[in-house]
Amino acid sequence: MQKKRIGINCKIADYKQEGYSEKEAIMHAEQWVAVPGYSEHQLGIAVDLNGASYDLYFWLQENSYKYGFIFHYPGDKTDITGTAEEVWHYRYVGVEAATHMYEQGLCLEEYLEQK
Repeated sequence: MQKKRIGINCKIADYKQEGYSEKEAIMHAEQWVAVPGYSEHQLGIAVDLNGASYDLYFWLQENSYKYGFIFHYPGDKTDITGTAEEVWHYRYVGVEAATHMYEQGLCLEEYLEQK
């Protein structure tokens, strides 16, 4: 069994092995792996939620705002967030902000830009 490679440097190495230049590999890797010290998880404001069924993510996307959490990296906002879709990643912003973002269809970056 091959050991799973983790971390930004490993992801960069994987992309370089696929033929990407150093610059391209870094750009692609940063869409998938947080640079150490910049993770919302390290700050204690985000969680990754996984379930036995993909249906969990549909429920979370429709209900998480009621508890102050947002689906931080939706696929249709990748160009704004700079991060590829992560259906499992939820960030706490508080019920008021989460409700506003949900009702307006905003990602966190758009919401903060309005403020």
